[in-house]
Amino acid sequence: MIPFANTWPYDKQMGDIYVHECPFCGAAHIRLNLKPSELEAINGGLKKLVVFPCCSSRLYVIETDNDYLRFDRPVR
Repeated sequence: MIPFANTWPYDKQMGDIYVHECPFCGAAHIRLNLKPSELEAINGGLKKLVVFPCCSSRLYVIETDNDYLRFDRPVR
Protein backbone atom coordinates (compact mmCIF):
# COMPACT_ATOMS: atom_id res chain seq x y z
CA MET A 1 0.00 0.00 0.00
CA ILE A 2 1.28 3.46 -0.91
CA PRO A 3 1.86 5.67 2.14
CA PHE A 4 -0.40 8.72 1.80
CA ALA A 5 2.10 10.79 3.81
CA ASN A 6 4.56 10.55 0.89
CA THR A 7 2.16 11.98 -1.70
CA TRP A 8 1.32 15.53 -2.78
CA PRO A 9 -1.29 16.71 -5.35
CA TYR A 10 -0.18 18.40 -8.56
CA ASP A 11 -1.67 19.99 -11.70
CA LYS A 12 -0.57 20.18 -15.32
CA GLN A 13 -0.95 23.67 -16.81
CA MET A 14 0.42 24.93 -20.12
CA GLY A 15 3.08 22.21 -20.30
CA ASP A 16 4.34 22.68 -16.73
CA ILE A 17 3.77 20.90 -13.43
CA TYR A 18 2.46 22.97 -10.51
CA VAL A 19 1.62 22.26 -6.88
CA HIS A 20 -0.99 24.39 -5.13
CA GLU A 21 1.14 24.80 -2.02
CA CYS A 22 4.71 24.01 -0.99
CA PRO A 23 4.68 21.28 1.70
CA PHE A 24 7.67 22.90 3.42
CA CYS A 25 7.18 26.68 3.47
CA GLY A 26 3.50 27.03 2.46
CA ALA A 27 4.12 29.22 -0.61
CA ALA A 28 1.26 29.13 -3.12
CA HIS A 29 1.15 28.00 -6.77
CA ILE A 30 4.68 26.62 -7.22
CA ARG A 31 6.02 25.56 -10.63
CA LEU A 32 8.29 22.53 -10.35
CA ASN A 33 11.32 21.64 -12.46
CA LEU A 34 9.36 18.74 -13.92
CA LYS A 35 7.75 18.35 -17.35
CA PRO A 36 4.69 16.23 -18.22
CA SER A 37 6.86 14.16 -20.58
CA GLU A 38 9.03 13.09 -17.61
CA LEU A 39 6.09 11.61 -15.71
CA GLU A 40 6.05 8.48 -17.90
CA ALA A 41 9.79 7.91 -17.34
CA ILE A 42 9.26 8.24 -13.58
CA ASN A 43 6.56 5.57 -13.69
CA GLY A 44 9.02 3.39 -15.61
CA GLY A 45 11.39 3.37 -12.63
CA LEU A 46 13.40 6.59 -13.01
CA LYS A 47 13.74 8.80 -9.92
CA LYS A 48 13.62 12.56 -10.52
CA LEU A 49 15.02 15.17 -8.16
CA VAL A 50 12.52 18.01 -7.71
CA VAL A 51 13.63 21.31 -6.19
CA PHE A 52 10.96 23.61 -4.79
CA PRO A 53 12.14 27.07 -5.96
CA CYS A 54 10.42 28.90 -3.10
CA CYS A 55 12.55 27.39 -0.31
CA SER A 56 15.11 25.17 -2.14
CA SER A 57 13.77 22.00 -0.52
CA ARG A 58 14.60 18.83 -2.45
CA LEU A 59 12.70 15.58 -2.88
CA TYR A 60 12.88 12.62 -5.23
CA VAL A 61 9.71 11.76 -7.15
CA ILE A 62 9.49 7.98 -7.32
CA GLU A 63 5.99 7.48 -8.76
CA THR A 64 3.10 9.49 -10.22
CA ASP A 65 -0.53 9.14 -11.18
CA ASN A 66 -2.99 11.62 -12.68
CA ASP A 67 -3.37 13.56 -9.43
CA TYR A 68 -0.47 12.88 -7.06
CA LEU A 69 3.31 12.81 -6.96
CA ARG A 70 4.81 10.17 -4.66
CA PHE A 71 8.07 11.19 -2.97
CA ASP A 72 10.82 9.21 -1.28
CA ARG A 73 9.97 10.64 2.16
CA PRO A 74 6.91 12.02 3.98
CA VAL A 75 5.66 15.50 3.07
CA ARG A 76 2.52 15.56 5.23
